[in-house]
Amino acid sequence: MVKSVKLIVLLGLALLMLASCIPGDGRNTGENPANLLWGIWHGWVAPISLIISLFKDNIGIYEANNTGFWYNLGFYAAIVGGFGSLNFTRKKRKEKD
Repeated sequence: MVKSVKLIVLLGLALLMLASCIPGDGRNTGENPANLLWGIWHGWVAPISLIISLFKDNIGIYEANNTGFWYNLGFYAAIVGGFGSLNFTRKKRKEKD
């Protein structure tokens, strides 16, 4: 029971942190455009941004104020990479005798 409560609290905090840095939040401007790292981050949080954009008009899944190629590369890499769900462990295959 305690383990599940900790997990719920941790997921809630993670969601709050994710929602604080989404495209269109005013953090990036023409003078301070989003770069490669922001592109990666915005690609990872794209599903959350999509849901939030249903309720807020100024939020999108893609930052309009960006550096161009490098932002696009980061965004695309994160989308193709599975939204940050890289698997660092591998399951061992059962060997056939």
